[in-house]
Amino acid sequence: MIWQISVALIAAAFIVLVVFLVKTLKAAEKSLDKTTQTLQEIQKTVDELSYEVKQVVRQANSITVDVEHKMKQLDPVLESVKNVGDVLNEVTLAAKQVSTSLMGRMKKSSPKAASTAGAAQGVQEEHPIDRSTHTHGSAYDHMGNSKQEPGWMKWVDIASGVWTKYRS
Repeated sequence: MIWQISVALIAAAFIVLVVFLVKTLKAAEKSLDKTTQTLQEIQKTVDELSYEVKQVVRQANSITVDVEHKMKQLDPVLESVKNVGDVLNEVTLAAKQVSTSLMGRMKKSSPKAASTAGAAQGVQEEHPIDRSTHTHGSAYDHMGNSKQEPGWMKWVDIASGVWTKYRS
């Protein structure tokens, strides 16, 4: 009888163990099914994305080729702009040099004018003259007799000629 009870207990324990193993295996099977389904969806998504990535790469390559072509077309324009900038720089430098030389000439001739102006001012202080009695012609007659105006024109003509010869 002990043998029969022992065998019955062993059989009952084995059945309980089998039931729990079956439940565990069913849960594992469900997890593996979900994992398989997820992996299939990921594979599908990767396939779709790889196609789209290939399309994007092709478009990027065509855009790159187009941009390179347009940049090559712009090179002569940019070179022309650079040349215009260089010419403007040279013109500005030449104008600055002419201006500096003319100002130097004017400063050399201006001490004489300043000394005569100082003497005239000293005379004017001794004999004040009502400015309202001066006419436009009498106030500016001395400018018409000045020899500086043709000198200016002469120097501008010389500078222009030098610039023209320099550029040729």
